[in-house]
Amino acid sequence: MINMGKIEQSNITETLSAVPATASVPRHVAIIMDGNGRWAKKRSLPRIAGHKKGMDTVRSAIETCAEAGVEYLTLYAFSSENWKRPDDEVSGLMGLLRHYVVKELGELHKQGVRLRFIGRLEGLAEDIQDILKSAEKRTENNSKLTVIIALNYGARAELIDAFKDLLDKVDEGQIKADELDEEAISKSLYTKDFPDPDLIIRTSGEERLSNFLLWQSAYAELIFADELWPDFDKKCLLNAFQTFSKRERRFGARL
Repeated sequence: MINMGKIEQSNITETLSAVPATASVPRHVAIIMDGNGRWAKKRSLPRIAGHKKGMDTVRSAIETCAEAGVEYLTLYAFSSENWKRPDDEVSGLMGLLRHYVVKELGELHKQGVRLRFIGRLEGLAEDIQDILKSAEKRTENNSKLTVIIALNYGARAELIDAFKDLLDKVDEGQIKADELDEEAISKSLYTKDFPDPDLIIRTSGEERLSNFLLWQSAYAELIFADELWPDFDKKCLLNAFQTFSKRERRFGARL
């Protein structure tokens, strides 16, 4: 794990040459997008202004990952615990979600981005569920980059749902109890269609996973950046890729 602190900008170029040609670009990047509220507070703005600014960073992250050759990008957009926030903030976030998916869908589709959504999606408003299903359907054949957005997501809830699914499979005779293993659990997770993340980034200086991809993060590289999410620009993301490329990933083995 590393705390990147305030990222030095002077030695990073404006282009993707910031990632060395020999670098190992992560196949799957996951980001805990933290700090929108604090960004707004620093500017004496309502919290929703920070969330709106954060949407611009989402757009930049998607473009940068697509250009760099990342195959999967998972964004922690709304946790199952976020329902505890003030009603006006939750309502504003749901409104932004509706607006963002509808507004950006055409351009994302044009860029070859596939959209997927994970979490207890049945807990979202019906019109939002319809929007998400439509977005997944429209982009299902795209292959440039798969963007996975975690909504009403909690890793412990995901594990509970996975274990219930496995119990049902045992009861139905699809699998024997003594055949349950890591692979069986992984195939019952919301992320069963995707590889585990290679790199998890959290912005805003906090250093915890906050109930995000707990099973899948077993061997992920972790980077904690001080920048608030709205300030986490292309240079910051490329710097994270540089840091990742220097890591020695042994997966428990001795080299």
